[in-house]
Amino acid sequence: MATFLYKLGRLTFRRRRFVALIWVALLALAGFGAASASTATSSSFSIPGTEAQRAFDLLEQRFPGASADGATARVVFKAPEGEKVTDAANKGEITGIVKELRSGSDQVAQVADPFEAQAVSQDGSTAYISVSYKVNSMELTDQTRDALEEAGKDAQGSGMKVEIGGDALQVMPHTGTAEIIGVVIAAIVLVITFGSLIAAGLPLVTALIGVGIGVSLITALANVLDLGSTTPILASMIGLAVGIDYALFIVSRYRAELADGREREDAAGRAVGTAGSAVVFAGLTVVIALVGLAVVNIPMLTKMGFAAAGTVAIAVVIALTLVPALLGFAGKRVMGRKARKGAETAESTDAKGAKTPSLDKAEGTATAKSADAKPNMGTRWARFVLRRPVWVMVVGILGLGVVAVPAASLEMGLPDDGAQPKSTTQRQAYDMLSDGFGPGFNGPLMVVMDGKDSSDPKAAAERVSKEIESIGVVAVTPAQFNKAGDTAMITVIPKDRPSSHATEEVVHDIRDAGKDIKADTGAEVLVTGATAMNIDFSQKMNDALLPYLALVVGLAFLLLMLVFRSILVPLKAALGFLLSVVAALGAVVAVFQWGWLGSLFGVEQTGPIMSMMPIFMIGVVFGLAMDYEVFLVTRMREAYVHGESPGQAIVTGFQHGARVVTAAAVIMMAVFAGFIGSSEQMVKMIGFSLAVAVLFDAFVVRMAIVPAVLALLGRKAWWLPRWLDRALPNVDVEGEKLQKQLTEGPAASGSGSGSDSDGGDGHGGERELVRV
Repeated sequence: MATFLYKLGRLTFRRRRFVALIWVALLALAGFGAASASTATSSSFSIPGTEAQRAFDLLEQRFPGASADGATARVVFKAPEGEKVTDAANKGEITGIVKELRSGSDQVAQVADPFEAQAVSQDGSTAYISVSYKVNSMELTDQTRDALEEAGKDAQGSGMKVEIGGDALQVMPHTGTAEIIGVVIAAIVLVITFGSLIAAGLPLVTALIGVGIGVSLITALANVLDLGSTTPILASMIGLAVGIDYALFIVSRYRAELADGREREDAAGRAVGTAGSAVVFAGLTVVIALVGLAVVNIPMLTKMGFAAAGTVAIAVVIALTLVPALLGFAGKRVMGRKARKGAETAESTDAKGAKTPSLDKAEGTATAKSADAKPNMGTRWARFVLRRPVWVMVVGILGLGVVAVPAASLEMGLPDDGAQPKSTTQRQAYDMLSDGFGPGFNGPLMVVMDGKDSSDPKAAAERVSKEIESIGVVAVTPAQFNKAGDTAMITVIPKDRPSSHATEEVVHDIRDAGKDIKADTGAEVLVTGATAMNIDFSQKMNDALLPYLALVVGLAFLLLMLVFRSILVPLKAALGFLLSVVAALGAVVAVFQWGWLGSLFGVEQTGPIMSMMPIFMIGVVFGLAMDYEVFLVTRMREAYVHGESPGQAIVTGFQHGARVVTAAAVIMMAVFAGFIGSSEQMVKMIGFSLAVAVLFDAFVVRMAIVPAVLALLGRKAWWLPRWLDRALPNVDVEGEKLQKQLTEGPAASGSGSGSDSDGGDGHGGERELVRV
């Protein structure tokens, strides 16, 4: 592989204008496709195999036009102090709003008058209008939402307090600000890392091009593939993260090759052949993690995973082709100002008055002297770890172990409006309903009775109602039958809030009682509604967690075994990742479930951890963790294969890779931490979890535990049984075969004769090797 990528790197360097033109054309085509495509609607959300989904499907079949999965809203009214909502003036205002809502949009399915639906509190201070829509919340038009928001403004003028709850006002959170903050911080870190604006700009430009193409393609194909409006968020987040990382690795290796005295075309080829090999396998691990989301068997997540995996694949191809092409355009400016001045000094002081063979050899000499005089931070840290491997490993493992303790108390669910900031209308409507009616009114359950196989459906429905009342709930509405009289809907109001453990127990109790009812009457009892759907979704995610982990870690283990030609190194990589993930989950539980330091991160209400978050975090962080593992340890493996001792190979790996991995990790932490400022609890939780997971994995596992374990293992770390060594294909990630060819082949006799100060081709004997 290294030899092929070496050829590819040199080819794209030479044909840089053609390569750049191709990528610009692809970006323009994708952008045109996105601009001309119709606006994406929300992908239909379904959870195959769950009771809540079966109930929804049954309602759509037996109650046609009822829009069981449509969006809902509650307009909540609170009368001024000393008044009641039943007073003539207030009642008139509310009745007028009911009429206004019914005529406000053709997407409205039903509007319930609170005075007819008994939606007035016992003390008469609070009432609410229930609004149901024909489509889900993501398919509501702006006109419909505006009509809903405008409905209560007149009533507020009369003195009543009016707030709106429900999922009708739910919109996908905008992440543009967080991404801009991440890109700005990334630019600063890259400038500090490279000391050159050109070198710092390359990873940003190529990452943005990759994200632009990926997201544009998703937008263009959204309606055809039913991807929905939620899919680009994951794709853009992952694409930006890996795009910067991969380009950063290539540019860093290119500069290192220049420092060793390579001609620029040869340096580009070697950078793509070595660091590019690491990028390919790192990208494969990310793709595995994202495609593995199909294990959960939720169509929306599967499509999101495949779409994001496509964006990652684009980022890999860009790193292997567009990055070396742009390096050809960059010329000397890819090096820092000090390096360029050092080269100019070397040229001017040449004893023969002629230019030195290359800018890069001059820099290589200066860099080598500087390195001998003062080892960089990565070298000093690696030497420290080699002196104290046991202590470093024990401290790292114990530290993460302590942080991971709260993960044992992990409870998963989906946040309700009670988790919204107190300033939002959704949160205030939630609190008004809780005060006036009880917290259970924020999450009513819908019980569906299928009496098709029952001899007396009405008697069965009466028994269902009595059984539910005996469980202990606030209210049970009379059964509503369909026209055929074989299916009934019963609304149940639990005592506690939707996301509480008590409400979950009520759902399970109703389902348990339904088993006896079916045995006695033949009628099947199903519990659904938003609250039950959330409970089933959480359970499905919980059940899929271990299979997903096993699949992702298992496949990545095999992939890393190919990369490192070792058993212990991939095993160590997988175990280290699991440790960092559990520690990150512990931090999330401590902050968002227990409330520790919650005010610091803007946590409005503690509660269960969003059920999608653990699998989402595993997928994202696993990919990034393997990026750092592959890049850092591949450099160690390369040094070891080329003759260095195990200890010296660790030092060499850190000397060349620690700064780059540190920069990549800081950039990713900045990108993810930008989401912590979101007003959405879900986005805040995801941003926090990803930021702390990268912190733990990059700086504790990869930078401390990994070198300590490798130091203790010594040569055993690179052991592979002979039979397995013969069975596994040699992909040559570390470039051993490439190095041998470059040393023994025609390339050894020449290093190029033409000046390439403008990015020239660099003629020489290697041309025979790289002819394509």
